[in-house]
Amino acid sequence: MRLSNNMMYQNSLSSILNNQSEVNKASMQVNTQKRVLSASDDPSATARAMLYSDRIQTNEQYDKNLTMLNGRLNTQESVLKNIKTSLEQAYTLAIRAGNGSVTDIDKDSIAQEIKSIQDAVMDLMNAKSEDGRYIFSGYQDNTQTYSQDPNTGKFVYNGDQGQHKIKVAEGVEIRSSDNGFDVFEKAQSRLNVTSNTATVGGALTSGSVYVTEQGEFNKFHQTYYNADPTAPATANDFQITLGAGNTYTLTQDGATVQSGTYTDNKISIGGMEIEFAGGTTGTVDFSLAAPKKDNVLNTLEDLYQGLLTPGTSTKDMEQIIADAIVGLDNAKNQVSYSQASLGGRLNTAKQISQANADLDINNKSAKADILELDMTEAITNLKKHETALQASQATFGRLSNLSLFDYIR
Repeated sequence: MRLSNNMMYQNSLSSILNNQSEVNKASMQVNTQKRVLSASDDPSATARAMLYSDRIQTNEQYDKNLTMLNGRLNTQESVLKNIKTSLEQAYTLAIRAGNGSVTDIDKDSIAQEIKSIQDAVMDLMNAKSEDGRYIFSGYQDNTQTYSQDPNTGKFVYNGDQGQHKIKVAEGVEIRSSDNGFDVFEKAQSRLNVTSNTATVGGALTSGSVYVTEQGEFNKFHQTYYNADPTAPATANDFQITLGAGNTYTLTQDGATVQSGTYTDNKISIGGMEIEFAGGTTGTVDFSLAAPKKDNVLNTLEDLYQGLLTPGTSTKDMEQIIADAIVGLDNAKNQVSYSQASLGGRLNTAKQISQANADLDINNKSAKADILELDMTEAITNLKKHETALQASQATFGRLSNLSLFDYIR
């Protein structure tokens, strides 16, 4: 077989180029510290690495979501904390207003403080998130949460019962806000009778019914109030029939509840004080009011208006104060329940954040195991290919200098 000069040059050049390519690849592997530089180097490893890359990117988005969630929950927690502080101040003022030694000037001063607290609480209940959306409006977060109806003077909730959620892990969503209906509209109002003015019959000319012992009345109300919507309209009507010898019989919708005797035209039943005038025989009719819930803005408004109303009797003022104290106390409790829920969600978010961090480490480690190289092995390969390149170049140099004239003497 004849070896032409062209063939020798071509083979030598191919060897040099191949060795140069190996050296370049080994050098790039060392510089980038990656074993797989392109998909063709190891298709299977590349595919698996892409899966880990997707998981890592998804985890990064979850981290961003967690940051947003923590920001919103911390903002809401701060708002609720300030609302609770304001309600505690109002509660203290309501108790102070119930002091028998408080003058009309004192009541006016307390009323102004109540109004300032109400304004502050309303501003907090209409708080916005970092992106300008109302925190407590549910899905209607572009609508102001609370406003005052100019026709009735009542404060109304304008949002809905929606609850925003943020996805923070695979299959895990956490509420990022609470709607105002759950936080503010579920505060139970004081249980009471429908009217403090009783309907009288027979020889009686007037009558009144006031709740004086709230705890005892609550038990009476819970025992005898008929909440069945199909019950007759008179199901919660009561009648006291006065008989001879200062005796009385209490009936509910015609059924006897209890009987006894009274003195000084006054009867105490179930935490209520019933008074009457005009005679010793006749009837006194009253009804139990249905349980209701109201937001604290209306509770504060009723207290404010009650303190400013001149000529309010002592008994009526006691009822106003009692309504405020119970309403404020229940509103505080409702806020506390929401704070507890917030704390639980913050703890859950913290745990998930730690779990995501651990998962992120595992994913990055697995990806590194697939793509990254052993530096000792890589440097050894680089030296090997560099030696091969040097040998190819030296061989080519010797072959290119061969001539028959070198062997002619």
